[in-house]
Amino acid sequence: MGKTKTKNQKKAREAASRVAEETYSTVPHTFVFHRGQIGKNVTQLVADMRRVMEPFTARSLKVRKNNVLKDFVAVAGPLGITHFSIFSKTENTVNMRLARLPKGPTLYFRVAKYTLSKDVVSSLKRHRMHEQQFSHHPLLVLNNFGIEGMHIKLMATMFQNMFPSINVHKLNLNSIKRCVLLNYDPVSQEVEFRHYSLKVVPVGMSRGVKKLMQEKFPNMSKLEDISELLMKGVNLSESEAEQDGDHNITELPQVYSGRGNMASQQSAVRLTEIGPRMTLQLVKISEGMGEGKVLYHSFISKTEEEIQEMLKRKEARLKEKEERKRKQEQNVALKKEKRDQNKQKSLEGIKRKRQQEGQVSDDEVEDPGKQEDQAPAEESEDEAEYYRQAVGEEPDEDMFPGAKRKRGPGKSTKPFKKRKLSPGKGPPHDKKSFKSSDRGNKDGRKRFGDRKPLDGRNRFRQSEGGKRFGQKGGKGNRFAGQKKGDKKFGGQKPFKGRAVMKRQKGAGGKKDFKHKKGKS
Repeated sequence: MGKTKTKNQKKAREAASRVAEETYSTVPHTFVFHRGQIGKNVTQLVADMRRVMEPFTARSLKVRKNNVLKDFVAVAGPLGITHFSIFSKTENTVNMRLARLPKGPTLYFRVAKYTLSKDVVSSLKRHRMHEQQFSHHPLLVLNNFGIEGMHIKLMATMFQNMFPSINVHKLNLNSIKRCVLLNYDPVSQEVEFRHYSLKVVPVGMSRGVKKLMQEKFPNMSKLEDISELLMKGVNLSESEAEQDGDHNITELPQVYSGRGNMASQQSAVRLTEIGPRMTLQLVKISEGMGEGKVLYHSFISKTEEEIQEMLKRKEARLKEKEERKRKQEQNVALKKEKRDQNKQKSLEGIKRKRQQEGQVSDDEVEDPGKQEDQAPAEESEDEAEYYRQAVGEEPDEDMFPGAKRKRGPGKSTKPFKKRKLSPGKGPPHDKKSFKSSDRGNKDGRKRFGDRKPLDGRNRFRQSEGGKRFGQKGGKGNRFAGQKKGDKKFGGQKPFKGRAVMKRQKGAGGKKDFKHKKGKS
């Protein structure tokens, strides 16, 4: 039986969950998705970028064709999404947009070159990539973003705000497993994007000792003493040769995961690229979610007068839009008011007509004790007539039960023909209902019930006088008693079949035939 949790354990777990919720709500979150037709390779690039932004992104975000940008903005608020990374593709280029929610700005980049993660990893002799690396956010490193220029500072601020900030004094070094490097080239004005896996190894010891610490025992058959392994490090492959130097050796302030990485000891930081790899070129920066004015454009430059003229045209378009919206609201209100007035006039007209004809008022209730056989009130006929005048067509039969159906001019006064129901539908009828006397005899015509009923075939045969069909002889036989020439019509012998005929032929059928022929 397992041990029960103590109060201190429960309190510690609740405190940890509360801190995790607070931390999760304060860090930035990013949606990475595409718009339009992008192809197979760009789809894989979107998936690789989602891996880079983990764990603060939607890894399995589903995007449909009928989704628009407003749909993502609508769900971004409740989910705490702060940035959008949108990929699109044209006939010539692949584009990427970075947007800050909810009011912008939006940065437009052209992806000049890109390499997928699978291509980067496959090119390495030894790659280092596992799932535990993606449980923590990567470390962001910016290089050459201190150059003067509004667009450079805005671009650096956008990249910084996409990743969680780091408190150096409270940082746990074991949570840093990846690194994202962004390098700006002022000559070509391009941004190099790289994604690395981070590894820390101790320095200051021979390669043989590192092998022993890693529990990998080399072949020592050619060694005379163990000191040769510790001092020379023989039988080690060239790929395991140290390439560390002053550029990547540092003193660890904390104990780092791995054998030999102790605090206040020299260790080397090694980076292994895991992809993706992109070369970005800034095109323009605009306010809002791509709908505001352009703050910067790398290809088009406008003077101050052109900018003011463009702002005036935009203000005029906004005023026209507001005016159209105001007119539409007024038209809707007028239509609603007119509809209410017509409805009120119609109700007043109905009430006035009833008062003139002496009808009962609306607040009076129909007598519940009225019998079903009583004649219907005249009010139903008046309502049906008013319905004909107002609508212009005949009401349904069950709408005004007491009203008589009005016939059009030129129509006969004969009763309506009863609808013929299909078999299996409609109420069942008994035979007596068709013979009842309630169906009046009109125009002196013979009623359906006046016909003489038939008692069946037996009664018919008895009236003809005799026996059933097929009996021979007898006075009452209808067909057998008639004569046709010297023979009776029904006196023929029955056909016995082909087999019987053959047997008779074999037993002297030819002799009988000759005899008959000679006799004749």
